[in-house]
Amino acid sequence: MLQQSLTFFVNWFSNPNVAAMGLALLLGAFWYALYRPPLRGYAFLWAVMGVSAILTLLAVVVVQIPLQGLVGMGIAALFTQSTIQTWIYILGIPQIALSGIVQEGAKLLPIIYVWRQADHDLAPKVGLIVGAAAGVGFGAFEAMWVFNQAYAGGWTVTAIQAGSFTSLTPLWERVFVVAGHTAFTALAGYGLATGRGWLFYLIAAGLHSLVNYTIVLLQAGLISNTTVEVLIALIAVAATAWALFLRYSGEGAPWSSAYRRRLHLGKEPSEYAKQ
Repeated sequence: MLQQSLTFFVNWFSNPNVAAMGLALLLGAFWYALYRPPLRGYAFLWAVMGVSAILTLLAVVVVQIPLQGLVGMGIAALFTQSTIQTWIYILGIPQIALSGIVQEGAKLLPIIYVWRQADHDLAPKVGLIVGAAAGVGFGAFEAMWVFNQAYAGGWTVTAIQAGSFTSLTPLWERVFVVAGHTAFTALAGYGLATGRGWLFYLIAAGLHSLVNYTIVLLQAGLISNTTVEVLIALIAVAATAWALFLRYSGEGAPWSSAYRRRLHLGKEPSEYAKQ
């Protein structure tokens, strides 16, 4: 399991490609812009993105992959290979659930830090925006990895222009996976700010795991590759619609400098004297 984790970590940074990185950042910028974050005075949101990206990758390497390996070993010890293949759509649930639990938990950590800095009193829409920052940070980081590998495998603009759905799959999938990462963690941030942190964390983890569960259904032969991509898009769009409804319903988020100072974050030196 250690070797598997190390291999995954090294692979994440292999085959760097400037075009792939730029495409991933464009996707992240597009989805995050829909939440209309503040453009000035909240530089700490960049830190939230970066910390979330690194923490979540480390959580995958150090926690998720080893736990999934242990669960897989336990299932292999209890069932024959043929039984596992026949019932994979059930026996695969624990490992898939771990992906949502671990990754959404890791993305939630910088949000919890901001919430604590706000003395546990964070406006719901600010919590949602901070959550979206954490989600898009890892979503774009993961998209860089996927696009890097795709380009290394011969995925080029020419291949995309060929027009087949197969050639568009890496782009199609990442468009909606980045949207999903952003929306899931935005909901978790909203829940934390409204005093329903555990509920919304479980919802975020459940939606995340549901996206990954489509791969299990594919392995079981119950759906096709095209259906996988459509289901991922539907889940991501539904979660995004919910998060954006919460963002734009009712009064807007408080973006004043006074509110920023109350967060104890993003302070300019001159602002300390005003307190």
